[in-house]
Amino acid sequence: QVQLVESGGGLVQSGGSLRLSCAASNRIFSIYTMGWYRQAPGKQRELVARITSVGSTNYADSVKGRFTISRDNAKNTVYLQMNSLKPDDTAVYYCNAALPGIYYWGQGTQVTVSS
Repeated sequence: QVQLVESGGGLVQSGGSLRLSCAASNRIFSIYTMGWYRQAPGKQRELVARITSVGSTNYADSVKGRFTISRDNAKNTVYLQMNSLKPDDTAVYYCNAALPGIYYWGQGTQVTVSS
């Protein structure tokens, strides 16, 4: 079982920055692929960024060049640095921990970008 707790969301103006954090309870955090997903009102949840246990990353096209995912295995934490935020980035952001056939989700943190 893995418990995930997100933090760092909030209200920011267009062009601003936020850093989301996700702290995991599991001592073997380092073996999980960690991801950030988001869900805007009326839309499906979508992948934003993902980082594997060996540090490989991939991003949604809409955030490439603006967002950066990273992880600190010593702190059991994954981060999402979000720069040049746009109103379209407004959503609830969820942290995800995954192994083949196993998924855990955090409770989500709201990010609102005003124009």
